[in-house]
Amino acid sequence: MIIILFGPPGAGKGTQAQRIEKSRGLVQLSTGDMLRAAVAAETEMGKAAKAAMDSGSLVTDEIVIGIIRDRIQEEDCKNGFILDGFPRTVAQAEALDVMLAEQGLNLDAVIEMKVDDEALVDRVCGRYTCAKCGEGYHDTNLKPKVEGVCDVCGSTEFTRRKDDNPETFGSRLQAYYADTAPVLPYYADKGTLQQVDGMAAIDEVAAQIDAVLAA
Repeated sequence: MIIILFGPPGAGKGTQAQRIEKSRGLVQLSTGDMLRAAVAAETEMGKAAKAAMDSGSLVTDEIVIGIIRDRIQEEDCKNGFILDGFPRTVAQAEALDVMLAEQGLNLDAVIEMKVDDEALVDRVCGRYTCAKCGEGYHDTNLKPKVEGVCDVCGSTEFTRRKDDNPETFGSRLQAYYADTAPVLPYYADKGTLQQVDGMAAIDEVAAQIDAVLAA
């Protein structure tokens, strides 16, 4: 089974991808992780990517597709995989279609996690974690039982991501929509795009995704 997950930062793609991995034996593939691994392993495509980056050029779609092609040949991808962060353009989507066809593979589902932007900003910018154990909290939705004290380890030190502020996160949202705006209609026109409510509770989102995959 081959799945593409779309959704802006903070929509919960990582959480849902982990659930799909466990329930269906798939592997989540991040283009960034694959690129770094290919460069480190000094594969043919990795060398090409490094040469492009060293020269200050963008890594071409051909190289990215080549890295994906190499990665999905590995044993852990035999049951299928989840693409996260790719494709970002129609040209990449078309190239991905060609590559999958060459491998005798089919794209099973393209799932967009729909969100309410204003509510998503509140969700992301209100989150913080225990600096000691990493337990997650939220200013309004998930406070510690005792204010200022971690429920898990009792630490009184907490931290927030530097980019979890309305200005920075707003820019990240705009960048996401700018990147994916033309790609989603591409898959909609092909009849493969499905949408789930990304603002629902985690278990409910997972149930919606399961329903799409079972259809």
